[in-house]
Amino acid sequence: MKIKPLYALMLPAVLLSSCSKDFIDRPSLSGTTTGNYYNNADEVRAATSTLYSGLPWRNYESRAQDAIGDVMGGNMFTYTDVEYLNFSVSSASDRVGAAWGAFYKIIGYANVMIKTFEEKKAAGGSASYLDPAIAECHFIRGTIYFYIARTWGAAPIITDPGATALSGNFNIPRYLQKDVLRFALDELKLAETGLPESDVPGRLTKYSAKGMMSKLYLYNKDYANAKAKAEEVINSGKYALVDDYMGMFTKMSLNNNAETLFSIQHQLAGDPWGTGNIKNPDRGAGALRTAEADAWEMYIPSLDLLKEYEFGDLRRKWSVMEHGWTNPNWKPQRANAPKYNAFMANGFKYDTLQPTEDGGSLNATRSNIIKYFAGPGKSFGGEAVLGQNSGNNVVLLRYADILLIYAEATLAGAASTSDAKALEAVNKVRSRAGLSPRTSITQDNILHERRVEFAFEGDYWYDIQRQGFAKAKSIIEKQNRGTVTGATYLTNFTEDKMFLPIPAGEIVQDPELGKDPVPYYN
Repeated sequence: MKIKPLYALMLPAVLLSSCSKDFIDRPSLSGTTTGNYYNNADEVRAATSTLYSGLPWRNYESRAQDAIGDVMGGNMFTYTDVEYLNFSVSSASDRVGAAWGAFYKIIGYANVMIKTFEEKKAAGGSASYLDPAIAECHFIRGTIYFYIARTWGAAPIITDPGATALSGNFNIPRYLQKDVLRFALDELKLAETGLPESDVPGRLTKYSAKGMMSKLYLYNKDYANAKAKAEEVINSGKYALVDDYMGMFTKMSLNNNAETLFSIQHQLAGDPWGTGNIKNPDRGAGALRTAEADAWEMYIPSLDLLKEYEFGDLRRKWSVMEHGWTNPNWKPQRANAPKYNAFMANGFKYDTLQPTEDGGSLNATRSNIIKYFAGPGKSFGGEAVLGQNSGNNVVLLRYADILLIYAEATLAGAASTSDAKALEAVNKVRSRAGLSPRTSITQDNILHERRVEFAFEGDYWYDIQRQGFAKAKSIIEKQNRGTVTGATYLTNFTEDKMFLPIPAGEIVQDPELGKDPVPYYN
């Protein structure tokens, strides 16, 4: 993919510095002006490339995405982020602060770029490359506010941090969730208008915007518009389901494939701590730990998710390692471990009967996650890794999502549907998984399909949440969140747990955030 990262160029006019509120990033009021930069498409595209890179997204995608999307959703078990497992998250939680900080930092980048590029246009810069760049920024800003609205509900909306800084008034309120969602949608509409029909793999297009709009419309239960936007993506003919489901998440050669509408870009060149994907060690089986690749099993599949898979669903072995799972190409070896080395000499075997020191896997659910695990290192038959980093992109929107959005929007809250196009969409996803086609679908059918299709991708909590409190409570309290030594069922899920608390440090600095939300629109 041909995206030049801003972290390599560090374009002066886009450098940000923190003001007195952590969630407001503003441009430096000194430095390079637009007069001597952004004079061609390469310079402008290099700037917007930072919006895709792992650098600003890092504190969200590394662990907050897992804790919020899949631990809370009941797809992952963890001994580390227990407060997300049992819904006792406090405003002091590291993951809450990390996600908040990452999201508002990315918004800060987008805000500065929009303002800078608009100023460049006013000074005679070419709209041919400035307008698509502005549209990229609107997509990112809209997508992030969509995440914010689903994660915290009511939240601040920041569009001109420079003006805020100059005013000296940092007492910014929370705005109603419906207004945050409306703002996100307006941003995505601007992106749809300004983005190109096509671009190099990995870059946003207007179909990326249409796809994200369909997801937001579905969240709002605006089924007609969700269906229309999803159908536009489907009818474009630009996307397809990838045959190698597991490879989408584990092979760098499949980054920016035909299924991807939007993903966070990763690479191993230079300093991987700024650009690499660090999900690898958090997900990998401890039995695959080598001198090249860490694996400490911070997040593992939940028992509840494992029972969700239908018999014969290929996504189970493409997403989860369990007893009997093998990879003959992975041949991990360790110093001074003769029994382990002998056990792995002919390829990796996931075995829950062997002692752990001999290569066995005996964690709390007797399973591990494959998605975004690149293996034990290139020297041992896996993908290239540097320390804890891989080069696998993190996919935030893919074509399978669009197909299932179309089907659910066609159902439109009804008890069931046998609509031919809706069934075709669902059954394309099921066919890849080796499952028989459905002849009718219900809301529960679609939620099931979404759960197993997007397991460990940080989305299922939002699927539960958008069902409304009563159904969310029913789903959560039926989930087994325990281990092989004992089941655990929650009885404490209350309506105030539908959204996460705002980080405590932010409220200390801006007391308005602790007050009731206000309207953003008149």
